[in-house]
Amino acid sequence: MRPNLYWLQCGGCSGDTMSMLNADSPNIAEATNSIGLDVLFHPSFSTLTPARHLRLLDELVGGALPLDILCVEGSVITGPNGTGMFETFAGRPKKDLIAELAAQAGLIVAVGTCAAFGGVTRAGDVGGLGLQFAGKDAGGFLGPDFLSREGSPVINLPGCPVHPQVLIGTLSALVVGKRLKLNERNAPLEYYNMLVHQGCTRNEYHEYQIEETDFGQMGCLFFHMGCHGPLAHGPCNKFLWNNRSCKTRSGIPCFGCTEPDFPQDTPFFETPNIVGLPINLPDGVDRPHYLAYKGMAAAAAPERLKHRQPKV
Repeated sequence: MRPNLYWLQCGGCSGDTMSMLNADSPNIAEATNSIGLDVLFHPSFSTLTPARHLRLLDELVGGALPLDILCVEGSVITGPNGTGMFETFAGRPKKDLIAELAAQAGLIVAVGTCAAFGGVTRAGDVGGLGLQFAGKDAGGFLGPDFLSREGSPVINLPGCPVHPQVLIGTLSALVVGKRLKLNERNAPLEYYNMLVHQGCTRNEYHEYQIEETDFGQMGCLFFHMGCHGPLAHGPCNKFLWNNRSCKTRSGIPCFGCTEPDFPQDTPFFETPNIVGLPINLPDGVDRPHYLAYKGMAAAAAPERLKHRQPKV
């Protein structure tokens, strides 16, 4: 019997769905067929009538139809005042439906940063929570100790939006019964064990502290332009978007959208610093060593880099 999947869309912009629908080689239809997955419902391409959809939900919540994989896109909206009435479904808070489906699901996948950590909605006044995290804090809507029917925490796939290859790859692994190794934020190490900085075409400029203060230039965007590449974990420079580009390759700073504190409180295109030294340093680097190393590196920068000439 083919495993099934139900996709629930909650507080967010549907950007993760748009990302998924842009997948190619394979596209989402080819992927679900090849891995043997039945999509019971997705709001963007399912054709169930409202009445049939409600019957389906009754079957899933009641256990008459097993729910193998529950995908949640967008945050859990709990406002106002914990009622959840800012987002309703069939006349009741959608958060109640999330809790009922989560209790029946074999595995749960939080698709995108909003579902994983709260994301953009957490920054507003609607009471947005991630399924098992609220920003950096474990807990979220379901609580820190929640486990699915198969004994797994919520599997987080952060990104604003999540990369389609991450989503399809994760679902493919889950369907064949592979238990994914997760990091401390319940994201698969296979996709989130590297920094966006790794694979960035500007790495050489970063190492020699060749800095830019405007968009579209060749140098590093970390020191002045707010780039999160050395801070954020994700495969953006491994898979690329549309198989061809990413923010840093296009001269735009990485926003750090895979991190639990996204969106940040400070301006996106400015690097918070103290006397010219970034407050947030690359992952795993201590401040004294970084200060000494960068001072020597800047002094030793090759002339071709200073003149923004790529290596030939």
